[in-house]
Amino acid sequence: MKDIKLLEEKLGYNFKNINLLRQAVTHSSYESSIHGNYERLEFLGDRVLGVAIASLLYKIFPNEPEGSLSQRHTGLVCKETVAEVARRLDLDKYIICVGNEIHENENVLCDVCEAVIGAIFIDSHCERAVEFVNEHWRDLIDKNMAPPKDSKTLLQEVAHVKGYGFPIYQTEDRTGTEHEPTFVMSVTIEGFGKALGSGKNKKIAEQDAAKKMLIQLENKQDE
Repeated sequence: MKDIKLLEEKLGYNFKNINLLRQAVTHSSYESSIHGNYERLEFLGDRVLGVAIASLLYKIFPNEPEGSLSQRHTGLVCKETVAEVARRLDLDKYIICVGNEIHENENVLCDVCEAVIGAIFIDSHCERAVEFVNEHWRDLIDKNMAPPKDSKTLLQEVAHVKGYGFPIYQTEDRTGTEHEPTFVMSVTIEGFGKALGSGKNKKIAEQDAAKKMLIQLENKQDE
């Protein structure tokens, strides 16, 4: 196990309570107690990240409508982006768990990164946690200054060009608790097929389904 103090240096934040950082990188496979693993901190950090990114986007793009800001926000808080930040911070090297494969799991990397944000929030204050997010997400925003097209918009455009029917979205399943639900949404294109996506709310799940349908369409084109 790597020295947790080295991770502090990498994060650029000195914890008053170093046990919070240790908890933030501890997976439930190693510690089942809810007060010993990162799950509660991840719950908090996820919300702090969302607010921090929303505030940052609001300031950087004063003339963009809500729709564009929402698309940017979705891309910056999605699993893939948060996991990317986790790797940059070398969080994968500090995860305390049972089984080496967990270190490379994208869901875990995302959760640990959010848990670290939650730990900073508890250890210091909201402003410092927001500063941390600004420090490590700002360059991702700078790389993508043009208003993005979300997967649903792209899918609608591609389906129209290819002469397929209009994409139809439906709820397939809902699991988890009332406060931590997971939605499964499907998108169907008449004359082509169906794809499933999942997420913490219906909008995210629809975007995931659209993204997977775009991949299917691309693969079809390559055949």
